[in-house]
Formats: sequence, structure tokens, C-alpha cells
Amino acid sequence: MNIAKVISISGVLAMTVALANGFINGNIGAEGAWIFSHPWGIVSLVDVYTGFVLFCGWVFYREKSLVRAAIWTVAVMVFGNFVTSLYVLLTLLTSNGDWKKFWMGARAV
Repeated sequence: MNIAKVISISGVLAMTVALANGFINGNIGAEGAWIFSHPWGIVSLVDVYTGFVLFCGWVFYREKSLVRAAIWTVAVMVFGNFVTSLYVLLTLLTSNGDWKKFWMGARAV
């Protein structure tokens, strides 16, 4: 479980730096148009959002509250793997070393 915590913390930190760089130095309008104008840009977006949908399926499965799961889902769709890393870290911390609780959340009773 400690390795998973290190990986999720690394994800949060890496995405924090990447998002900060994007917001400070990027132009989402111009660069987003560029991504959508290239086939591999579209492939990359479909790939990333397919992963987001699968991850959010797990969130809906393990969360007791549909509202809470929906809020996490919106956050994932907007902020990407920063939020997935944060969610994983928080679930690792609250599962107290219990992998069943980590994977199943409220259903692990």
C-alpha cells in the first residue's frame, strides 16, 4: 500500500506542475484547436477520456453517495489525472491498509 501512496502522491505533484505550466504558459483556445485538427490529437483525447469514464465507473461503484460520485466525476473530466491521483491517495489513506475497503469503498462491509 505504501508503494501505491508514493505513486499517487507523485501523480498529484506531477499533475500540479503540469497544470500550473499549462495555465501559466498555455493558450487552451489555440492549442485546443490544434489538438482537434490532428488525428492523433483526437486519438489521445478519446484515449484519455475513455480512461476517465472507466475510472469514474469505479468511483460510482465504491462511493455511497451518488452526489459525491458525480462531483468527483465532474472534477475528473475538468482536471484530469490530478483528480484521479488525489482520489486514489485519499482512498488509500482512508482505507487504513485494507485493500478490500480501498477497492470496494462503502460496499466492503
